[in-house]
Amino acid sequence: MAAPEPETPPRRRRFGLLALLVALAMLALALHWISQPERVARLILAQVGNALGLEITSSGASEYRLRGTPMLTIRNVVARKPGDAAPVLRADRIRLELPWSTIRARGADLTVRRIELDAPQLDLPALQRWLATRPPSKEPRLPTLTDGLRIVRGNVAGDGWRVEQIHVDVPSFHPDRAVRARLLGRFATGELRVPFDVRAALTRPAAQAGLGVVGNVNVLSPPWTMPMRMRLSGRLHNGADGIGLDGMRVGADATYRNGETDLAFTYGLAGPLRVRDGTLRIAPLGAVVYGSGAVPNLQGTGAFAFGDSLNLQLDGTLSSWPRAWPALPSPLGESTSPLPFALDYRGPADLSSRTALKLRRDTTDFDGEFRLPAILHWIDTFDRASPLPPLKGHLSTPKLEIAGATLEGVEVEFGEDQTP
Repeated sequence: MAAPEPETPPRRRRFGLLALLVALAMLALALHWISQPERVARLILAQVGNALGLEITSSGASEYRLRGTPMLTIRNVVARKPGDAAPVLRADRIRLELPWSTIRARGADLTVRRIELDAPQLDLPALQRWLATRPPSKEPRLPTLTDGLRIVRGNVAGDGWRVEQIHVDVPSFHPDRAVRARLLGRFATGELRVPFDVRAALTRPAAQAGLGVVGNVNVLSPPWTMPMRMRLSGRLHNGADGIGLDGMRVGADATYRNGETDLAFTYGLAGPLRVRDGTLRIAPLGAVVYGSGAVPNLQGTGAFAFGDSLNLQLDGTLSSWPRAWPALPSPLGESTSPLPFALDYRGPADLSSRTALKLRRDTTDFDGEFRLPAILHWIDTFDRASPLPPLKGHLSTPKLEIAGATLEGVEVEFGEDQTP
């Protein structure tokens, strides 16, 4: 007869039951914790914030999904540099989808399926203040976005300007491959608006990579508009002097339109572009304009800056006096010499303030100023306007011939312009 199995001691049974209850309690607590997406979002944002040196918070309803491709959606996100009043970034919604293989890799694999941002607002000065605090490092690791990136209703704020209603669509993103994107939005400052719809291509997402942009841009400053087909190229730059482009080149076919006036011309710009502390600069700047009719052909060099105001200095040459402009008196009209000029503007981005102008042909000099709206109005009304352009300043020439009379040692003062 077999001996009976020994009974489990009551103490051991109680210990096993207690362990089971503890395990069930921990499982219930874990399920309760992960069933609250806000807690998961706070944990993830805290980890990301610690890694980036940012305070990142989320006050909206969050959600996540674990079936299939894991997904996390966070709403009302605010990221700021500690101690800084202005947030670097705000976003109504951020959606992140990443495969299980990326989660299990614990940072070794940065493959992400898709990222979406709704109404992100980026403060450029705050971003650059944060970047200035980051320790120097090697080229950062970039994620792979197999299903790309989408941004809707974005906004970038600079010093006195903004780019609003930004829509970005990047079909896919790989750190070692070319990147293509479509960008739509509208630049705005004061009453000036510049909507754009362009396509961009980057040789690879790295410093000194080549960038190409082509598309439609329209400058709106009622009552006139200036639609154009633009092309831009350059190499990405990120240094102590700011972010921007090295070797930037811009070319465009544009048309100035105001009522019945249509003036077509082509222009080009070249120089290093920098953005720092919310101000955009191009210095040195090279510029060229090829026009017809009332638009002169010119080329020049100088500098451009745009922040809370626009500054433009340009020294160059008009190749000839436009035939559509009123004829110059003799002997100026018979001269084929180019016309050196110096131009200096400081004011609003719509160029409505006064522009200092120095212009010379042979031994004749003009030193004065003008307002672009008045000049444009004069061009629009050639057939019924004064033959003299709306200028203020002083003209000196050794000789003029007017109505058969020869005048020597001529000094002319142009009065204050009263036209729009």
